[in-house]
Formats: sequence, C-alpha cells, structure tokens
Amino acid sequence: KMGLLQAKYGLPSPDMACPHWANPLGTKAQRPIVGSLHGANILSPSSPSPTTPKSPSSRKKDDSFLGKLGGTLVRRKKAKEVSELQEEGMNAINLPLSPTQYELDPEDTMLEENEVRTMVDPNSKNDQKLQELQKVLIDWINDVLVGERIIVKDLAEDLYDGQVLQKLFEKLEGEKLNVAEVTQSEIAQKQKLQTVLERINDSIKVSARSIKWNVDSVHAKSIVAILHLLVALSQHFRAPIRLPDHVSIQVVVVQKREGILQSRQIQEEITGNTENRDGFTTRDAFDTLFDHAPDKLNVVKKTLITFVNKHLNKLNLEVAELDTQFADGVYLVLLMGLLEGYFVPLYNFFLTPENFEQQVHNVSFSFELMQDGGLERPKPRPEDIVNCDLKSTLRVLYNLFTRYRNVE
Repeated sequence: KMGLLQAKYGLPSPDMACPHWANPLGTKAQRPIVGSLHGANILSPSSPSPTTPKSPSSRKKDDSFLGKLGGTLVRRKKAKEVSELQEEGMNAINLPLSPTQYELDPEDTMLEENEVRTMVDPNSKNDQKLQELQKVLIDWINDVLVGERIIVKDLAEDLYDGQVLQKLFEKLEGEKLNVAEVTQSEIAQKQKLQTVLERINDSIKVSARSIKWNVDSVHAKSIVAILHLLVALSQHFRAPIRLPDHVSIQVVVVQKREGILQSRQIQEEITGNTENRDGFTTRDAFDTLFDHAPDKLNVVKKTLITFVNKHLNKLNLEVAELDTQFADGVYLVLLMGLLEGYFVPLYNFFLTPENFEQQVHNVSFSFELMQDGGLERPKPRPEDIVNCDLKSTLRVLYNLFTRYRNVE
C-alpha cells in the first residue's frame, strides 16, 4: 500500500531526505505529519501530482520559455502546498502539546464554526478556597430554607432548575413569586428560571455589566454563573456568613475556528477582598447603633445633616433625607468639590442620572474624589449607596465629617 501511495501521490520514500517534512519531535521516523484535530487526511486534495522520470524529449521541451515558466509555476504551487502541509502538521503536533492538562468532554467538542463554550478546568475544582466557598454557601442556603425541608448538597445539581432559587429568594425578599411550583420539561424549567432571575436582578440592582449569570448558564449547571449569583445574593441581603477572600476558578474557553478547536485558560474571580463587606465578622459602631441605640442613631443623623447642609447651602441645595438624597451620587460629587475647594466639571458625572448604571458611576466617581483628597476608599459598595442603604450612606458621610468638620 505504501508503494501505491508513493507512486500515486508522489510521496518520498522513508529513506529520502525531505527538509519540508523533517520531524520536529526529533524521532527517527521521518514521515509526513498531516491532519487536524478533527481527523487526519493522508494528503489534501490539492496534493502535488506524481513525479515520473522524464524522457530526453520532454527535457528538451522544458528548455523552452513556456516550459521554464510552467516549471516555475509548478514549483511555486508545490512550495505553497508544502508550506500549508507544514503548518497543518505543526498545528496537529503543537495543539495537543499545549499546556492544558485537561480532557474535553466529547459534547464540548461538538461546536459550530466560531462557537464559544466555557467550562471549569477539573483541576480547579480541587482548590481549597473554592471548596470552602461552596460549603459556606450551601450551609447558608440550608439555614435559610430549614423551614421548607429543603437540603442542598450540590449547588449545580440542586439549583439549575430554579426551584431552590425561587424558595431562597422568597425567604430573603419576603414575597411570593408567581411561578409554577414544580416543572419537569426543559422549556418549563427555563421559563420559571427566567422569571426568578429577572426578579432577583431587579431586587439586588446590580449594573448590567456586573451580571455574570443568565438562564442558559444557570440551567446548564455552570458553577461559575451559580457562584456569582449566590455571592451577589448573600452580599445584597447581608447574609451572616464570612466568604473566603480571593476565590477564583480556572476556566477553559474553547472556540472552533476554521474547523479547528482552539482553547485558552482564564482566571475567573468569584470573590475579591471580602474584609470590607458587611458580614458576620465585620461589625462596627453603626451596627451597634442600628441594633441597640436607635435614639443615638437619630442624633448622629441630625449631626450629619447639619454638616452636609452647611456646605451644600452654598449652592442653594439642602438635604433632609440622607438615605435617598445621596443615592444618585450627585450630592456626594458636589459635596467633595465644596470640601476640597474646587469645581467638578459637569462632563465628569451625570448631573441628572437616568438609570442605575449612571447613578453607580456618580457614586464611584465621588469615591475616587475622596481618595484623591487623602481618604481611604469607602468600605461600602457604590451599589449599596444607590440602593438607599442608610447604614452604608452614614458610614461614607461620617468619614467626611471626621475629616472636614472644621472646614468652613
């Protein structure tokens, strides 16, 4: 068979030196390596035509101008085909040798052209911090749903259909969702999940670019999407838990380009520095005021209102409600300009913000101004201020009061 292939396709014999097909792995075999990730072909359809010994008469014809021109074109065509063969062969060799120590599931390789699919590197699942985060979240969910007789053991397997997410949100938010209790078909599950996620997104009010979950990813049991969702829920509802810091997952991104699977790895951060989050172990004086001294809390609020109005009155502005009137970030930006003695250009922020994202931008910008003034970055999130969280707003204003109370 090898002889027939050599005769038909013009393949060199094993003992012939062929610089274009030199084995890059340095093994003894000097056979051509051709193929791709999706199956190997001995040669492409446009392989060079077989070469046969030329007769003296044919050699004379080649000496003519047309013969020389034809020979040049043939050699260029052969050089191009050999170059393509080399590239294809190198891809076949190098891709399997790339530094990815994982095996793709057969289903994950059935992609359309340019389709992208992500999955968790199995090696990342053994990370101690990741396992700790999952355990903390599972224990928290089971504590919240203890009255529902629901026991969660695996986040991906137990939350993908929306049933547990529905019960969890209803308990946390204190409202009943208008969805079917039990769904069996995939279509019904996704419809229910769509309703639950829309209500969750509306409640926790995170910016659109911060939402890292959707119906398809949750229903596909993506642990990355589910963890992002649960972390956001626990932070919004001030869950009495301590999330481990700097938890990340190694994610494999696979894409099909020109019939070849290409993969890369990225680090997906699930939690950052959680020390500044409102949690079970980060209580401060404002927690004590809210829980045990509401009368003194009113004194603090009046003191802060007097302080901010002392400066905002210079612009004919006045504040009566701390939690709502600072929610869009405009007064915070203007207040920082007054305290530091400069004019804040109007193009740097939204004077009349129209949506949640613009409000978050304003608050974030005011935090930057505070840092420029020598203050530490406020502990609350910008989203907490926009969501009218009074405790977070008081923390920010009290820091300003402590620093600028003697400024006229």
